[in-house]
Amino acid sequence: MADSVLIEGLAVEAVIGVYDWERDVTQRLVVDLEMGWDNRIPGASDNVADALDYATVSEKVTRWLQHARPELLEAAAEGLAAMIQTDFGVPWLKLTLRKPGAVPTARAVGVRIERGQQ
Repeated sequence: MADSVLIEGLAVEAVIGVYDWERDVTQRLVVDLEMGWDNRIPGASDNVADALDYATVSEKVTRWLQHARPELLEAAAEGLAAMIQTDFGVPWLKLTLRKPGAVPTARAVGVRIERGQQ
């Protein structure tokens, strides 16, 4: 599938980290998603019910990160990918999860994963 739906730069304040102090504060995470989706159907119908609703995906990603409280970015990325594929029927996705400010001399650190069949 060549079509996709994008969400770029979704900022979420959440608890993440392995150090004791990180478990007591929220930190900014930035999520980029590319999700495989056949856009021909909503393109023809012009009906949001046929589309992958990026607002709903963004809300669920935000809630998931805020409630999961993972220690590692890797665990957060895997959990998010599984949730998105299960809840929205997305056959393929590329997910980038960044933690700005984690390393003082870097703009951000992060992980990128791809799951499913494109």
